[in-house]
Amino acid sequence: MAMADVTVMGAGIFGLSVAWACQSRGAKVRVIDPGGAGAGASGGIVGALAPHVPENWNDKKQFQFESLLMAEGFWAEVEATGGISAGYARLGRLQPIADDAALALAHARAGTSVDLWRGLATWSIERSDAFDWSPVSPTGKLIYDTLSARVHPRRACRALAAALRARGGEVDTAGASQGNVVWATGVAGLQELSAHPAGAPDYAVKGQGALLHFDARDMPQLFADTLHIVPHADGTVAIGSTSERAFDDPDSTDALLDDVIERAMRAVPVLHGARVVERWAGLRPRSRSRAPMLGAHPLHAGQFIANGGFKIGFGMAPRVGEVMADLVLENIDNIPQGFRPEASQ
Repeated sequence: MAMADVTVMGAGIFGLSVAWACQSRGAKVRVIDPGGAGAGASGGIVGALAPHVPENWNDKKQFQFESLLMAEGFWAEVEATGGISAGYARLGRLQPIADDAALALAHARAGTSVDLWRGLATWSIERSDAFDWSPVSPTGKLIYDTLSARVHPRRACRALAAALRARGGEVDTAGASQGNVVWATGVAGLQELSAHPAGAPDYAVKGQGALLHFDARDMPQLFADTLHIVPHADGTVAIGSTSERAFDDPDSTDALLDDVIERAMRAVPVLHGARVVERWAGLRPRSRSRAPMLGAHPLHAGQFIANGGFKIGFGMAPRVGEVMADLVLENIDNIPQGFRPEASQ
């Protein structure tokens, strides 16, 4: 390959999306990750692309809203270019409503969604018996939003890597950086920035999830008992996840995941008896502000950072790629103030 215009260090969802956006504008790109595409947190299994609630609107919620709206076209182009499915589908989400107070709040949010979501998606209250697949709801009512979508995380990373290669980009496990450099190295990159001592790290949260053999591929995802329950196109249902700030082994699953599986089966009784086909654990990069960290790199002068996707990295990724390409290639800064590295210092 000719000299790269942009080198992205890290082949997780942020790194691959930044590379894809830069390549789409004509830049020659190189992505380097010793573990390959989706080796870290982006190689997980849940893939819930879910919005923030439509109230108390701010830059973070607006950014995510715009990104979720971009997602269908983004993944369609990736799949058409590289020939690998990311498992994307915008099928919405169902949430049980626990009591009268929660029902009143859900109705209020349905009202604010009309203005905040501008008719591009809806947040409505429905009877639970209106759906063949629904969680147990004490009120007999469900929140149904049409903005939520799903993607299969590790397949999505492979799809992006294949699309980049199909257009002449490099995605390698080693190599020299060339051109503008973007650091998207997840937990390792945030650890480098963290001033905290060893122990329960501020920059990483352990998550555990499971895949069940149960075919609900055309159904909405569910959010019940604080769990994401996500049907995938391959006939599995993903369940997750834990959020652990203290842990000994970041890559092992344990009784906490057993509890997650049991809670999911109580919330959605039709899942009882479904075979567990995979158990997953890994560390998710969490900035101190809990928002993505985008912009000039605090430690590497003249270079850039795109990190801190945490729980919403896949939902944010299409828009993250665009604003980072603006900055890296054109020196145009469209990054929200709360996403800048100094907001997490």
